[in-house]
Amino acid sequence: MMFLTGLLLGAGLWFVVRCVIGGFYTVGPSERAVKTSFGRADRIEGASTLSDPVSESLKGEERERYDFPQVRVISPGGPYFKWPWEKIHKVVVATETISMAFDPETPNANQSGQQLEAVTKDQLNTGLTGQIRFRVSERNLYACLFGVKNPLTHVMGYFISILRERIANFSAPPTAAVAVPEMKIGEAAIPNATIGVSINDLRKNLRDLNEHMDRECESSAARYGIVLEASLITGIDPPPEVESALAAINTAYNQVSSDISLAQASADQKLVQSRRAVEIETLKAQAEVEPLRALSQQLIDLKSQGGPGALAAYVRSVRLKLFGQARRAVVEVAHE
Repeated sequence: MMFLTGLLLGAGLWFVVRCVIGGFYTVGPSERAVKTSFGRADRIEGASTLSDPVSESLKGEERERYDFPQVRVISPGGPYFKWPWEKIHKVVVATETISMAFDPETPNANQSGQQLEAVTKDQLNTGLTGQIRFRVSERNLYACLFGVKNPLTHVMGYFISILRERIANFSAPPTAAVAVPEMKIGEAAIPNATIGVSINDLRKNLRDLNEHMDRECESSAARYGIVLEASLITGIDPPPEVESALAAINTAYNQVSSDISLAQASADQKLVQSRRAVEIETLKAQAEVEPLRALSQQLIDLKSQGGPGALAAYVRSVRLKLFGQARRAVVEVAHE
């Protein structure tokens, strides 16, 4: 009898500890939780991610594949209570930053997560360095907790595949690619040496590359329940044997560009000086012509207003004035 009583007391004590005291839990400020009952998540009936703005970036053929149910999210706080057949799944929703070369399944890959390799369109094997910022999406916790086994691995693979595809097919925008237009000296053209070199194009357009990655990765929240907030590609490094050749090409091009710029500036300066010289000589000629035009108009007015003898009298007066100023005068004498 005493054994049965002790057994009942022990069972009751275990029930109190396991079900009552052990059934309370809390959710931290940076955490969100989802409750499952016998392995089934507590869902919102009739609601799925397709009716949520998180799926707006999905294409038509992707919407059926990534149709996840909406679950009830337990907000920070507590204590909350759960039964023994219920289980609480917690995730951290704070923004995290990791290297874009990090491999969750093989930490030693990509030089221990330091540099990611990619091939450019001109078959150069480059090393990429940078970071990505991500966080768990509260709008799609089902995909993060139950949709895939390792969401971070899927997201990293998705991001790297898009990045490598972009690197392999990247072409600089026309306005950005031609920093210095081609110039012709006589019949010879001096081309821009950096046009067509993919590494130069990538380095000059890192901002466009990062923005492209942000746009292409918008659907990661609907796919895997993880939001890629930003990609920060900070370095694109070619192999050492290519780096030295590329530096020599850029140095030679910069020298040629500098010489062309100086020659063009000198030519422009001479053109400006020539234009000004022409303007000055034109003004001098106008200054000499204007008095003659004014005198001609005065003579026309004198003839029309003073009669036929007025013009002869004016000419005689001018002659007398000139004779008064002259030291010598040659007078024609009529011969009989």
